Amino acid sequence: MNQEEQAFKLILHGGNARGEAYEAIDLAEEFKFDEAEEKMKAAEAEMKEGHQYQTEAVRASDEGVNATFLMIHAQDHLMTALAEMNMARRFIETNRKMYELEQRLGKLES
Repeated sequence: MNQEEQAFKLILHGGNARGEAYEAIDLAEEFKFDEAEEKMKAAEAEMKEGHQYQTEAVRASDEGVNATFLMIHAQDHLMTALAEMNMARRFIETNRKMYELEQRLGKLES
């Protein structure tokens, strides 16, 4: 696989991971935590696949292949997706705590 194909795989899987993470946030906002967790698992699977292509690219650079602007952009895309996944996990936990507090408040009010 050439460097351009590797770059597009990084962009593809990074984008898929981001999409799954954002869907997880949406589900958590609806207090659908099991479904949100499934979306995060899908995001992690996409990220794992992206990392495999990233590893191939790093090995190629160790062999003297210089990174193109496209590859640098692709790497950035994948790492941004990873950061957004970390934020999504925090949003899910925040929503989980809010749900638990709403449940406790409801019991106290009744």
